[in-house]
Amino acid sequence: MATEGQVEYESVLCVKPEVNVYRIPPRTSNRAIRAADWKLDAPDWTGRMRVTARGKVAYVKLEDKISGELFAQAPVEEYPGIAVETVSDSSRYFVLRIQDDNGRSAFIGIGFGDRGDAFDFNVALQDHFKWVKQEDEFTKQAQAPDPTPKLDLGFKEGQTITLNIGQSKKKERSRPQSSGGLGLLPPPPGGKLAPPPSSRSTNHNTKPPAGGNDSGCLLDLDSSNSNSGAPFNFTPSTTNTDLWGEFDSVSPK
Repeated sequence: MATEGQVEYESVLCVKPEVNVYRIPPRTSNRAIRAADWKLDAPDWTGRMRVTARGKVAYVKLEDKISGELFAQAPVEEYPGIAVETVSDSSRYFVLRIQDDNGRSAFIGIGFGDRGDAFDFNVALQDHFKWVKQEDEFTKQAQAPDPTPKLDLGFKEGQTITLNIGQSKKKERSRPQSSGGLGLLPPPPGGKLAPPPSSRSTNHNTKPPAGGNDSGCLLDLDSSNSNSGAPFNFTPSTTNTDLWGEFDSVSPK
């Protein structure tokens, strides 16, 4: 039942366009009901069936196909139960307990021409009451106290906590040191050193060939000098002059 201030909405669980209704003989014993005892070839009424739900109660409503006028309805509070029963000899027929507004009830037989329609009707009721069972379990769990003790992770009054956070030391990479005092660059990957650049001079010293004269050497030196514009004529002296004589003749003052 809905609590005060809440409104229960009616939901549709299943709709079948055609269902047959039969009058069934009163039950004289506890034996199972058989659809073969009914007049299956002459149904007493044919119409539409709608299965709805309002809260936890399902309603099987038999209505007119054209006008939708209600012919009979059966409130179902549990399934399987006395409100909807299956027969022993067929899966397409059921026994339905209908009730009027005054609370009077009667048992009738209903049947579907298609086996798939009967299956859908059965599943719609099963799914609804499976949901009802789950709702009841959730309600019980919410109302019942939890017997397991709760773990208290809070600090007590005056309780403190000390944390030791270590400082991480960065490791410096050691640089390779050379054996000498000067820092030398490492050799190239190929393992070969490039030769140092050679110094070039404007004058090339050429060693005179063995057995040559002095004039030829001087001429070669003069020809290699690019700064001199005029040729140099050298005449060998016939007299043998001592170049150190001048220094010997000078007397100290």
